Amino acid sequence: MGKIGIFFASDTGRTRLVAKQIARKLGTAADAPVNIGRTTPDAFLAYDKLIVGSPTLGDGELPGQSTGLAQAGWEEFLPQIADTDLGGKTIAIFGLGDQKKYPDEFVDAIGLLHAAFAARGARLVGRWPADGYEFTASQALDGEAFVGLALDQHHQPLLSDGRIDAWLAIVTEAMR
Repeated sequence: MGKIGIFFASDTGRTRLVAKQIARKLGTAADAPVNIGRTTPDAFLAYDKLIVGSPTLGDGELPGQSTGLAQAGWEEFLPQIADTDLGGKTIAIFGLGDQKKYPDEFVDAIGLLHAAFAARGARLVGRWPADGYEFTASQALDGEAFVGLALDQHHQPLLSDGRIDAWLAIVTEAMR
């Protein structure tokens, strides 16, 4: 299995911390996490296996300068690969959200990233059950599962480590 690239956008730093936690758990199987606002399309596309992460901001938006970030985020990066064929790439997505404060757009960023990468032909892995969460709507929901790992570091931080372990078991098996 080739090295896994880990890319994230972050608002408060929580997504960066989760990306680092994922990298530690993967050990030598992954390279160090990279903020998507500090990389290039070529560096991103150098990986055939990727784990990407994002918080959901505002009214269910991807992080970017229009949402108040000081640096570029997914909002600015995705247009740079808009015409890129991601066939042959395997991508797993994790996202952070607040299910109590934002129950109508809980982890929407997972769904937005999933749609963007699927439209470009990527193979997406890492579905995660929606059991154990309390929210009213999410663009990341597909049936009874999220299309990526949903984490609520505000209200369920003690569940995150176990969720990450179980999700990584699914993701690494799918990336073999």
